Amino acid sequence: MEVDSVEADLAEAGVPSYGETCGTHRARPVAPRYARLMHIWSPSRRTSPVPPARTRRTRTPRAATARAAGSLLAVAATLLASACSPGDTATAPAGTAQAALAALPRVTPTALSPYYHQKLNWRDCGTAGFQCATLKAPLDYAKPDSGEVRLAVARKRATGKDERLGSLLVNPGGPGGSAIDYLQQYAAIGYPADVRARYDMVAVDPRGVARSEPVECLNGRQMDAYTQTDMTPDDQKETNALVSEYRTFAESCGAHSAGLLRHVSTVESARDMDLLRSALGDDRLHYVGASYGTFLGATYAGLFPNRVGRLVLDGAMDPSLDARALNLGQTAGFETAFQAFSRDCVRQTDCPLGGRGTTPAQVGDHLKAFFQKADAHPIPAPGSGGRKLGESLATTGVIAAMYDEGAWPQLRSALSSAMNKNDGSGLLALSDSYYERDSKGHYSNLMMANAAVNCLDLPPAFTSPEQVEKALPEFEKASPVFGRNLAWASLNCAYWPVRATGEPHRIEAPGAAPIVVVGTTRDPATPYPWAQSLARQLTSARLLTYVGDGHTAYGRGSTCIDSAINTYLLDGTPPAAGKRCS
Repeated sequence: MEVDSVEADLAEAGVPSYGETCGTHRARPVAPRYARLMHIWSPSRRTSPVPPARTRRTRTPRAATARAAGSLLAVAATLLASACSPGDTATAPAGTAQAALAALPRVTPTALSPYYHQKLNWRDCGTAGFQCATLKAPLDYAKPDSGEVRLAVARKRATGKDERLGSLLVNPGGPGGSAIDYLQQYAAIGYPADVRARYDMVAVDPRGVARSEPVECLNGRQMDAYTQTDMTPDDQKETNALVSEYRTFAESCGAHSAGLLRHVSTVESARDMDLLRSALGDDRLHYVGASYGTFLGATYAGLFPNRVGRLVLDGAMDPSLDARALNLGQTAGFETAFQAFSRDCVRQTDCPLGGRGTTPAQVGDHLKAFFQKADAHPIPAPGSGGRKLGESLATTGVIAAMYDEGAWPQLRSALSSAMNKNDGSGLLALSDSYYERDSKGHYSNLMMANAAVNCLDLPPAFTSPEQVEKALPEFEKASPVFGRNLAWASLNCAYWPVRATGEPHRIEAPGAAPIVVVGTTRDPATPYPWAQSLARQLTSARLLTYVGDGHTAYGRGSTCIDSAINTYLLDGTPPAAGKRCS
């Protein structure tokens, strides 16, 4: 369905509109405890070509939740060039960059030649139909002889007899989500048959993630303590406890992954993708990235514009924003999603937060009152081994369900059980899915890798509790429900053992083939203005708009969106300028 105007829908949802002037952008994602987490998918809930995305991470288990997080990078001042022409007079708002990521030289440096000419030794993965290999990459691209990292790669060969188009690399987001899990559990079996027939479906776990020399920090017991820490401190004692947990987490990552932490940036992962492109024998990179995967894909385009094939960036991030602006923007995005949930909830007979006539503000007040009760008296969670649901885990459970409107019935049920039956197991399950914690108390390395990438990609949003305190009014204005929690979550990189190497920057990728940027108007994790901004930055971008709820758009039930993306992937024809769908 074509939509004549998105602006009225945005205004109703509380999403601001942004002009076309150079440098005018907005902010990026936060997540409880790891500001800037971005995408997740649930194979059990897919409805069409692509999994329901969530934010922060990417992948499997039990609930339709989501994660978000993003991060940005510029390798060094030498990679930055002026973004606006001399004739531009617009002034960018605070938190946005006025420099663009510069392309790397087309000629491969001699020191990198062995990496570009390596041959992949494909072997059986142990999963029917898939092959696996190991890609070698320099630990430090500035010093290729100083060591290497080994990256896990998987593929499923094209199924059709027609002319093969090449490899289609997929990344579900994070940072920290396993692209191989996403490939094997969804993309290589759930993407449209026509796409899978023409492309080898390929994924690489980025450096520091899952199978690719994963960042290691806390064990399961320590992670339980970390995720349960009060994220809305009421006094100095609670503030000190939160800071202590942030320090413990950071110090543990430094102790267990010291050498790797300096080399898990998005720029380095994008350069790894070019090594993979070469090893696969492809002249150009074809790619579908969701959530944080859009930042990874856009970074690739900025570094290697002449090697861009067909790039889909779904649930786009804005690389021009600093960490504070990103976190504040995502806070507003979650509020927009919560208001949509509130309007839907009060129309349902099982809504525990109000009935018909209850306003979104009143629903928010009821939810905050519940959070306060959980803070004072944690709720039992039968079947969880004695764990209880406190305010932090309850908030995470609610945020997880904001990523996908398909999870709203589950959220209503979980809230009803917690509020009316003193049973927190439903919200705890949502929270565990968000953090990728299994029933035995084991966590994937999602949250560790997420922090490692984010804290390297951008300087911290805040460097002290006092700075957070001063920012609370602005965050609470952006989201009366989640603002306080997400402001304190933005402190997590303040104690990181490695100094950030990246800065906010624009990505223009002059000379690149057409790139499709997809934005959802009520996306909680990657707000729609970010997609608008990225599409303005990229010189060859086409913005495809989905008027609706949830995180990302491809494969979420819109025939209009899916048809436009499938046509682009198969024929190379991008959507018409300004195309909008619902």
